[in-house]
Amino acid sequence: MKLTERRCVPCEGKTDPLSREQAETLLQELSSRWQLDAEAKRINAGFDFKNYYQTMAFVNAVAWIAHTEDHHPDISFGYKHCDIQYSTHAIRGLSDNDFICAAKIDALVE
Repeated sequence: MKLTERRCVPCEGKTDPLSREQAETLLQELSSRWQLDAEAKRINAGFDFKNYYQTMAFVNAVAWIAHTEDHHPDISFGYKHCDIQYSTHAIRGLSDNDFICAAKIDALVE
């Protein structure tokens, strides 16, 4: 099943974080803008837009995904750029939820 077709499941720290190998496999299902950090505990991506309005529309759409999936990224943005970082804080690393939400964000800009 594609990541965009899946739903996030609650993670309360009772599962192990994904291994580097698992994260690298899931990363292949995302656009190339997503990067795995050196410790394989976070994924992040940057998005560029034509103006502030488009940036804000994107940020609001990401907020809606976060709300509906109950899985929230760290977001920073400015006039024409937005950075998104995912990590599952409860397990201090990556979970499937991070990749599910990242794939849904990719679908916004495809």
